[in-house]
Amino acid sequence: MLKIEQELWDKGYNYIACIDEVGRGCLAGSVVACAIIMPRNLLIDGVNDSKKLTPKKRDYLYDVIKNSAIAIGIGEMNCSIVDEVNIKNATKLAMKKAIENLLDKNGNKIIPDHLLIDAEKLDLPIPQLNIIKGDEKCHGIAAASIIAKVYRDRQMEELDKKYPQYKFAKNKGYGTKDHVQALLSFGPIEIHRKTFLKKIFDKNEQLEIV
Repeated sequence: MLKIEQELWDKGYNYIACIDEVGRGCLAGSVVACAIIMPRNLLIDGVNDSKKLTPKKRDYLYDVIKNSAIAIGIGEMNCSIVDEVNIKNATKLAMKKAIENLLDKNGNKIIPDHLLIDAEKLDLPIPQLNIIKGDEKCHGIAAASIIAKVYRDRQMEELDKKYPQYKFAKNKGYGTKDHVQALLSFGPIEIHRKTFLKKIFDKNEQLEIV
């Protein structure tokens, strides 16, 4: 999974930031992106698309990746921004923010000299490659997907304590049967994306946030 990074290292790039996001299809919560710069030639066993890993494996790899990375940045856009600019644009904004937030272990800002991005293209003055299914093809993007997934899952688990009726610890904000039923029973709250609920609620019905 290091083939893409190796080609860039061979061309003289040193700080290759790999970027992925999670939470794009959720009904509730933020969309979260991670940008990560990994050491040259480091291949961590088990790193893969976060969706293909068990929660226990993701948690384990989260710690290994964090301890190994040269720099990590997190960017997130909340449900209000998702509703305002749409999910695609919110995802790009989260990715840009993650790149801006790249810090090394000492808190120093790191500016990447190349980007590897899962699917999206960003309007930034940095060379970039946009890789479809990048989390399956690129070790760094897979590592970013794990960091973003665990970060967001833990966020939703905290929200579950405040709003237990929606079972966020279990569904992580996705439109599961239990989540949809809770929406119909209790209505949406402030962390729900109103623009994502039109298929659930009658379009002519006022969505009242409780």
